[in-house]
Amino acid sequence: MTNPAEMSPESLRARDWFFCGIGGSGMLPLALILHGMGARVAGSDRSRDQGRTAEKFAWLESLGFTLFPQDGSGITAASQVLVASAAVEDTVPEVVRATALGCARMSRAELLSALFNAAPHSIAVGGTSGKSTVTGMIGWILTEAGRDPTIMNGAVMKNFVAPNVPFASARVGSGGMFVSEVDESDGSIALYRPGIAVLNNVSLDHKSLEELRELFGDFLARANTAVINADDEESMALIERAANAITFGLAAEAMIGVAEGTIGEGPTAISATLIDRRDGTNHALRLAVPGRHNLSNALAAIAAASAAGIGVAQAVEHIASFTGLARRFDIVGTTADEITVIDDFGHNPEKIAATLATLRAHPGRIIAFFQPHGYGPLRQMGAELAEVMAEGLGSNDLTILCDPVYFGGTVDRSVGSERIVRLIGIHGGKAEHIPSRTDCADRIIALAQRDDRIVIMGARDDTLSLFARDILARLSTR
Repeated sequence: MTNPAEMSPESLRARDWFFCGIGGSGMLPLALILHGMGARVAGSDRSRDQGRTAEKFAWLESLGFTLFPQDGSGITAASQVLVASAAVEDTVPEVVRATALGCARMSRAELLSALFNAAPHSIAVGGTSGKSTVTGMIGWILTEAGRDPTIMNGAVMKNFVAPNVPFASARVGSGGMFVSEVDESDGSIALYRPGIAVLNNVSLDHKSLEELRELFGDFLARANTAVINADDEESMALIERAANAITFGLAAEAMIGVAEGTIGEGPTAISATLIDRRDGTNHALRLAVPGRHNLSNALAAIAAASAAGIGVAQAVEHIASFTGLARRFDIVGTTADEITVIDDFGHNPEKIAATLATLRAHPGRIIAFFQPHGYGPLRQMGAELAEVMAEGLGSNDLTILCDPVYFGGTVDRSVGSERIVRLIGIHGGKAEHIPSRTDCADRIIALAQRDDRIVIMGARDDTLSLFARDILARLSTR
């Protein structure tokens, strides 16, 4: 098979594609982009077989995708290309069948990089946290500016949701611009050749800091222009790797920054006076999403848009109507007795810290539910997670953890959520381990009182949104 990084749009369209796990947050937007380009796309998903998020798969079928049970029956010809995560085991029926037929196989990252690198103009968003939000913000600015971008995101972008597009984690455009978040966790960030590279931050997640410094430094070096977070010491340490750089952040030296004393925070919004220190101009920035982390995300997006030729004033105007992403501090609703339920993707220390800081900026007890997104990540960052949860919550607040999400496989499950609860206690926080998620919901319902904020956190499991909505419904009718 042709080197994935060198595949042309024509060769991508001409192939028959089969996605193993087509409903996943990383796979779905890729399948949508290929389908939107005119390629033939089919797939399977264990979640579909198990009856989870049925509406998502019904929507895909309504678009013309052919879906199969995850039993290998969809792999019928050697000409098909199997798209499967690198983590998919060789015993999965699609992999067994594809191997027997001699089908080509591509990882999610190989396919995304092929699509990305084939675009005439490109913006890649990297970093440990904030990638999806910054990608959505950039994509919205470019769309409103008439640039008609293709956008690849790991989350549903609310601005692009419509009755016929309920799962808008991708947008297919014809403007020649491809905007995508890129992943460092598996090293695949090395596959991308961005025109503009955005680096939000460098912090512990799936890899050691030493590995991350090398990956992100090379990422910046491959770009024509790098957009770098001036507030993040690790990111700024890599600025010499960039041929050209635009910095953003609250730091006084940031090129795209904020005038001192101008930040105004509300429960669902934030505002500030943006200053472009390259020319000294000021701009009234208003965001319809809360938290200082989103202010930083907006500065990153505006800086990237500037690098792409969009004026700062125009970018500031367009980002004001950005309404956020599903599962990114997504307010599910508020009951009659003022209990608010929030659905959030927080799953690593930095993301969870940002969510908790946004909650703590306003009054009311916090009940934080967390479903770890796997046993491996829990071992890798468990100590840091516990410290963040203990320090990010007050004495009246509570963290509740269920067991890590597990959809099968041979992963070591000997160390689980009970370790995190123990470490939270050592750091002075309050936490409970309740193995069953259903039992966690019962506990939350029993505890919830007027003015509480209940935040549902976790990744890699679409049913967490259903879980959050169910809690809101039960609280509203109790």
